[in-house]
Amino acid sequence: MPDVADADGLTVGQVSARLGVTVRALHHWDEIGLARPSLRTAAGYRLYTAGDLERLHRIVVYREIGFDLDRIRAVLDDSIVDVPGALRAQRTQVAERIDRLQQLSAGLDRMIDAHERGLLLTIAQQAAIFGPGWDPDRHAQAHQRYGDTTQWRQYAERSASRGPEEWQAISHAIAGLDRALRDAMDAGVTPGSPAANQLVERHREVFSSYFPLTRQMQVCLGRRFEADPAFAAHYDGIRAGLATWFRRIIDASPRAHSIDPDTATWQ
Repeated sequence: MPDVADADGLTVGQVSARLGVTVRALHHWDEIGLARPSLRTAAGYRLYTAGDLERLHRIVVYREIGFDLDRIRAVLDDSIVDVPGALRAQRTQVAERIDRLQQLSAGLDRMIDAHERGLLLTIAQQAAIFGPGWDPDRHAQAHQRYGDTTQWRQYAERSASRGPEEWQAISHAIAGLDRALRDAMDAGVTPGSPAANQLVERHREVFSSYFPLTRQMQVCLGRRFEADPAFAAHYDGIRAGLATWFRRIIDASPRAHSIDPDTATWQ
């Protein structure tokens, strides 16, 4: 509470400094009749009295707890307004707002973790979902390599909202695709055939659970599947030569969409 004992005759600048309210706000409250200075100098300048300052202080308090100006006017000027009731209602609204902000804070924490770690699962959950051969450091390595890319940001934003059940479904979809690729290669499916192209589209659909994958990006990814030792070991571990065969069917598929795999870029 400000000291109002010596407040008669304060200028708008002095009141602004005392209450921490902008001069613009004071002028606005004056214009709408919410808080008008009671005194006027011979030169026509308006000055605030101790009573004016007391009213302004109450306005500041009510505004800080979330009342709009019309509600403040009613509380200050309407004798039939139930002030305790209005304050209780405002307290309920504040509690609801705090709950929403706490939920938002928790969501932001998950988003930060997702951007920094990628996968919001414990090591035990990762092993249960992706199998005992899963490397829990894989996502940390991926973040170090791709953390400044648009695709990593897209992946992180999706990851932040996913729980173990959704990751389990994605893992099942990837395992099913791996088996389908192995079976197609064993069956002699040739690059560019309808069956091969269908597998390529299925891969794009499954992989898009991580981030949107264009056909040109898929071509670049297919090259990485063959050239990167970790990717190649994964596919060749399913079926010898699968990494190269997979790259070949990926290269053949986009030609039907006027994409030259020899010139495809990550876009």
